[in-house]
Amino acid sequence: MKILIVEDEIRIREGIRKLLGKIDPDYIVVGEAEDGAEGLNMCRQLRPDLIITDVQMPQMDGLEMLRSIFEEGIHAKAIVLSAYSEFEYARGAMKLGVTEYLLKPISLNDLSRAIETIRLQIAEDKRKKPEEIGTLEQTFREILGGRMEVSDEVGEYLSGRFGIDKKSRFVLLYAYLGAAYESEWENEIRRITGSLSTYPDISFSIIEEEYKKSLAIIVYKYKSGADLERWIQYQLLSNLSDHSVMGFVEAEGIDNIKPCAEKLFPYMDWNITFQDSILISYPKITHVQTGLCVYPQDLETQIKAAICAADYSKVKLLMDKFADTFGDGKVYLPREIKECYVRFIWAVLEIAKNIGISKASDIKQQKLLEQIMNAKTRTELKDICRMVSSALESDGTESESTNLTIKRAKRLIHEFYNTGITLDEIAGKLNITPEYLGTQFHKETGVTFSNYMKNYRISKAKELLVGTSMKLYEIAQRVGYNDSKYFSKVFKDVTGQLPADYRKTIK
Repeated sequence: MKILIVEDEIRIREGIRKLLGKIDPDYIVVGEAEDGAEGLNMCRQLRPDLIITDVQMPQMDGLEMLRSIFEEGIHAKAIVLSAYSEFEYARGAMKLGVTEYLLKPISLNDLSRAIETIRLQIAEDKRKKPEEIGTLEQTFREILGGRMEVSDEVGEYLSGRFGIDKKSRFVLLYAYLGAAYESEWENEIRRITGSLSTYPDISFSIIEEEYKKSLAIIVYKYKSGADLERWIQYQLLSNLSDHSVMGFVEAEGIDNIKPCAEKLFPYMDWNITFQDSILISYPKITHVQTGLCVYPQDLETQIKAAICAADYSKVKLLMDKFADTFGDGKVYLPREIKECYVRFIWAVLEIAKNIGISKASDIKQQKLLEQIMNAKTRTELKDICRMVSSALESDGTESESTNLTIKRAKRLIHEFYNTGITLDEIAGKLNITPEYLGTQFHKETGVTFSNYMKNYRISKAKELLVGTSMKLYEIAQRVGYNDSKYFSKVFKDVTGQLPADYRKTIK
């Protein structure tokens, strides 16, 4: 695979090159550019298979460069990098057909996963065309994938063999299955085939598009597109699986099948905003009137308090309540709903990290961003919320390998931290020497007893600062510090902020 790196920071370019070498030594970096303008020129000359580009660069940014590349008909895949998780960048990249969007700093795993996805796309794109045109399904697959132009030869074949004129009308349906694609696509083909076969005087072909987690159905030889659309809405949709979302577009001429598919598919996420199953019909969907999507700030405040109180049943309840916020019968822009999801989940993870919930740091926000921005059903978004709340709830589960004595010591710390319990007192309760307890505690936890006690007290102080309106001296006493000034000093040593400043920042 020939790869071009476009990045204005030399150290990042070098880092990407080294990561590529670790992923696969056969990947060839054919060029490196410092800005979009230089990258565009290199693309014209080098014709890379893959472009890895930053967004913000001098002279020409990454998205402007990609737009020019794609408009010039240069067929290259792209991975977009950004130091900021800003929606405009993600939306801009997605509009250009870029599906891989990585946040800096780039990890080996994220880059490896993204390149593997790209490699599979390239392998599919480079599949050799049959020496003979082949079946109608193969022909539609090649046309839909942009790998075949409808030449005079192809036109004559379609006309003579199937009675399809180049200027015939076609209905393109997309059945999006999401995560259920792998297990359901064969069953869904049977359902769609069975249903469409009952519609009089039509012919159709079904193409699997695994990369889009969808089935593309091309219908031809039908009398009325409007009648077919109504039948699909009221008959076909009821026979599909609960996982499926269906889109509809009519193309005038075989050359317009692919452009119409590219127009329709981004609108499939409108299913998120409708309560019941509804056919996403293009261009009708572009004229839908929407209301103002108001972010539920009160739910964010409530869930922060619930996380601080370790009330995970309430956290789960509030997560579900948040997801139900957008099912109130009103119509909102899917993009605005997704932005609310990211804002809410980011707030949940931030407060969880701040009070020391380790699982919050383990959750890959890059992956979450991709899942949310690519979601096309409300179920997909709800599943993300449930995954986050389940991860936070499981944080308190101890590893089976943890020494039983240390488990007991931790329980005593958690119960008596506010009394100033000492290592000697805990050792006495456990009938072991303080020296042995101290050594084993450090071995099992990686921190000393005193640091663990201090960090635990400060984590409890964080919970009270965020979840209550208690005064600072009251919080100090509650977590075992009689001197509020000393408490403030310890808090700043651990967090880098005074307690009052921390409260203002988080709230």
